[in-house]
Amino acid sequence: MLKQNGEWPIELPHYEQYKRIFAQTAKPFAYVNLDLLDANSRSIAAAAGDKKIRIASKSIRSVEVLRRILHSDKVYQGVMCYTAREAAFLLKHGFDDLLLGYPVWEPGEISILLEAAASGRTVVFMVDSIQHVEHIERLAAATGVQAALCLDIDMSANYPGLHFGIWRSPVTTWPLAKPIADRIMQSKWVRLDGVMGYEAQIAGLGDQVSGQWLKNSVIRQMKRRSIREVAERREEVLQGIHALGGELRFVNAGGTGSISSSKLEQGVTEITVGSGFYCPTLFDHYAGFQYLPAAGYAVEVVRKPRLDMVTCLGGGYTASGAVSAEKAPQPHLPEGLRLISLEGAGEVQTPLRCPSGLALELGDPIFFRHAKAGELCERFPMLYAITGEGIVDEYLTYRGEGECFL
Repeated sequence: MLKQNGEWPIELPHYEQYKRIFAQTAKPFAYVNLDLLDANSRSIAAAAGDKKIRIASKSIRSVEVLRRILHSDKVYQGVMCYTAREAAFLLKHGFDDLLLGYPVWEPGEISILLEAAASGRTVVFMVDSIQHVEHIERLAAATGVQAALCLDIDMSANYPGLHFGIWRSPVTTWPLAKPIADRIMQSKWVRLDGVMGYEAQIAGLGDQVSGQWLKNSVIRQMKRRSIREVAERREEVLQGIHALGGELRFVNAGGTGSISSSKLEQGVTEITVGSGFYCPTLFDHYAGFQYLPAAGYAVEVVRKPRLDMVTCLGGGYTASGAVSAEKAPQPHLPEGLRLISLEGAGEVQTPLRCPSGLALELGDPIFFRHAKAGELCERFPMLYAITGEGIVDEYLTYRGEGECFL
């Protein structure tokens, strides 16, 4: 989605509108704007071209939101889960075609999912070593069911003095993947169902950060180079598997920030997307797309330490990852509020500097956006679902259903 003549194709809610909607709602609370969520879902579906979209559940963490997205367009097929217990939870809620995005080792958790597979459900385990394969093979043999596996190929790039990407699988090339693929194909208890390669350096790295022109330029150049290399390495792996006689059900790639490049690869059948649906602040800084801020939270003003400042109760919901200012939540509405550099968003209070002319009173709500998508849901039992001028539903988060997976 891109702005048209500097304007969004859908009207964004303003502060007074949100304030009216939540006038009787106790703070703090989290919310999802269904109008903006649906607009993002349509934009992502359109951007995918002829590829399917697998939803990254770690970026959603609400059963009702997952269902809403999956039912919005036939392009959405399947879920990438982040733990085995989460996959078992989603199976109980009726979801199917689940891909474990990360390797699982706990035998009891693997066995539960194997039993689900034995009853006809589609669950795929992620592997990146022969140890993973043989561990799942033993459990599958004990269960009496063939386990579906996905081989994780690391798509990071290594340049002189720089690891461009994230540290995932040790399998980076076909020569490293071949022994694992061979081992899978020799077994009657496991089968190679798919291949995944997540190009995080393309999908998860902003390249249009305000005030960082030189860094943005370098990152874009490195992304262009990496896109070519990723496509070549993935194709080499796919050709190698084909030469061994392997037939893959799916080839998974990408993320929110790499839809445009992943969809150009002929061998890719599906793209994983998660953050784009809520659009947290880290996804405001991409040159190729912009989505709408569909989710957030509100805290209330409880102090006015001086004329140009207010202090809110709570609000310190910082995102995971390397510690940096960009991981802090940001005040969203009313516009112009700024965190205080020496305090930031705090455990029990968050002071904010007010722009000239903004008059806030005790009890007024301040709406924030989280830096990452699904992590917001770990702080709240539900999301108030809103459309237009009102609250239309209450969507439980995983936490609201009594679950804590990571």
